Amino acid sequence: MSETPTVHVEPVEFPRVLVVDDASLVRMYYRGILEKAGFVVDEALNGIEGLERVLGTTYDLLVVDVNMPKMDGFSFLRALRSREPAVRSVPALMTSTEAGDSDREAARAAGANFYLVKPLSEDALISHSRALAGRRA
Repeated sequence: MSETPTVHVEPVEFPRVLVVDDASLVRMYYRGILEKAGFVVDEALNGIEGLERVLGTTYDLLVVDVNMPKMDGFSFLRALRSREPAVRSVPALMTSTEAGDSDREAARAAGANFYLVKPLSEDALISHSRALAGRRA
């Protein structure tokens, strides 16, 4: 009798993204797009909840709104960037309805890697998320 060779298959790791936005419809929209693109998506309602999630889970990407109650996106990113390197280095895509140059600069100063103005197209969200997550979803 011949033995059947054993095939070892590495488990597929999908990039994990945290969407931090107080608007449930926005979170639902982003979740649908990102999951379809191969991401695992978690959600947070504001910056405080976002920090709690980031400190308990490893993420490949953060998608962060600017204007939220309790802790806005700028404060969230500043707090995150002051933490230990593993948390500090998670790439962040900041989103907002604010389109001014000063808004983009404030996002970069807070620690955002990229800034997109809402409403986001499906293609823009997917392509920027893939680029920032550093892997193809």
